[in-house]
Amino acid sequence: MTIDNSNIDTVISLLEKEVKGEAYVTRISKKDRDPFKVLVSTVLSARTKDEVTEKASERLFSEVKKPEDILNVSLRKLENLIYPVGFYKVKARRLKELSKRLVEEYNGRIPSNLDELLKLPGVGRKTANLVVTLAFNKYGICVDTHVHRIVNRWGYVKTKTPAETEVALRKKLPKKYWKKINNLLVVFGKVTCKPTKPTCNECIIGKYCPRIGVKTY
Repeated sequence: MTIDNSNIDTVISLLEKEVKGEAYVTRISKKDRDPFKVLVSTVLSARTKDEVTEKASERLFSEVKKPEDILNVSLRKLENLIYPVGFYKVKARRLKELSKRLVEEYNGRIPSNLDELLKLPGVGRKTANLVVTLAFNKYGICVDTHVHRIVNRWGYVKTKTPAETEVALRKKLPKKYWKKINNLLVVFGKVTCKPTKPTCNECIIGKYCPRIGVKTY
């Protein structure tokens, strides 16, 4: 059996009942939908565990509230605030560059358009789509490694990269699931449908999934 649009409603419904918890960026977006916080936290989250991102973001946001504030903080202090996120020195410089562009070209405001977001330094499609969906409540599909792995494991798409997966999902996935698919599959991917040794025998959607590419479980 393959998961496709004949059973995707059932699969998503089962996952929504089973999956508990939210990624940090999703949680902070529900507090005040601050585009600046969503953007910065997403940048910090790359190759970083969620709990580390959360603590680093909280430290940072206790000191800065807008792009101008980041420009006024020394690079060394910025590094200390976000440590120990992955590649914290690189990300500190990136946040400086990002903030400079936002202040000079966007009056310190975060653009709500996907194409404009992608012009910003260090902002890829994953980050841009998260900002669009979480901060501005617009339609977008954020595809990270979890989403890419799982929908290919389902046989829902056949793609080689997250970028290809986003294109395929935009064509196939019902639009009502675009905003929620990332958080749902990120949490599901960390707990059940893991990269190696997924717990397929305990999976609530196991009978629908062809387990493509899964060798041990």
